[in-house]
Amino acid sequence: MIAEQIRARGVRDQRVLDAMNRVPRHLFVPGAERHEAYEDHPIPIGFGQTISQPYIVAFMTEALGVEPSHRVLEIGAGSGYQTAVLAELGATVYAVEVIEALAIRARQLLDELHYANVHLRAGDGYAGWPEHAPYDRIIAAAAPDDIPRAFIDQLVEGGILAIPLGVINQQLHVSRRVGGKQETIGTMPVRFVPMIKKA
Repeated sequence: MIAEQIRARGVRDQRVLDAMNRVPRHLFVPGAERHEAYEDHPIPIGFGQTISQPYIVAFMTEALGVEPSHRVLEIGAGSGYQTAVLAELGATVYAVEVIEALAIRARQLLDELHYANVHLRAGDGYAGWPEHAPYDRIIAAAAPDDIPRAFIDQLVEGGILAIPLGVINQQLHVSRRVGGKQETIGTMPVRFVPMIKKA
């Protein structure tokens, strides 16, 4: 997976490659689909949600430039796989998942794998996690129409945000907070599940 799907497609940060090599991806995939765990495509994890393809996880993680000193907010934790990759980089991760059953499952698995630097809760991703803000990095694995204002407000000056935007023709936006606004660093076409706002 690392050699053929990630390094071969341009991800060069050795820390990211090593982190993904250490995370047992198959444990984050439901049993019926576990044989597909290391293939380069999204996999259903129940409740209409997916675990992102390995390349996208690697690309977004590299784009963030996560350091061990960073506090990272993750929106749409899903299975907890991206959470684990971020934790392997040494960051303190605050992850939010709107579907409570997925949040419980992910938290149990991350606890079993002894990720002490992870905090995960069920909640409305649109609100971020203000109690622990500000964050050095924010990453979202679900697509809203526009960047929620809470994300900008909870990001430190100079902090980086990686988020898919749009409904049909989605674009991954990587941007940096400068003067309270987001300046785009780069974009690429992607396909993510929509971001759900809790009723």
